[in-house]
Amino acid sequence: LGGENFKEAFGLFDRVGDSKVAFNQVADIMRALGQNPTNKAVKKILGDPNADDMANKRIDFDAFLPMLKEVDAMPKGTVDDYVEGLRVFDKEGNGTVMGAELRIVLSTLGEKMSEPEIDALMTGQEDENGSVNYESFVKHILSV
Repeated sequence: LGGENFKEAFGLFDRVGDSKVAFNQVADIMRALGQNPTNKAVKKILGDPNADDMANKRIDFDAFLPMLKEVDAMPKGTVDDYVEGLRVFDKEGNGTVMGAELRIVLSTLGEKMSEPEIDALMTGQEDENGSVNYESFVKHILSV
């Protein structure tokens, strides 16, 4: 990690011209640079600022770079992160999502998966109603 491209991307977020960016832009910049941190993780790295600090505090590139490295070094998402993400689709609140919905999610999230890849992941995961227990599904994916 490093280099001029990052500095350039960072500069694009500097709305004021002081070579700094607001705390509340840090997560966006990291995403623009190909990272995918949760907002919670970014806040933690920033030292748990309050809403006021998030809007008003600014950091320069030299302070930002180690934060970017820290995010890059993070595990790329835990079981809990994925389960949280899928819980949104759990209409019944019973721990399952429809297999059809799960396929759509898989084909749009992060690394876009191809049909065969999704089929392979979904094999044996759906019950007779076409529902998938997403917690065990996530554990299944992350163990692959």
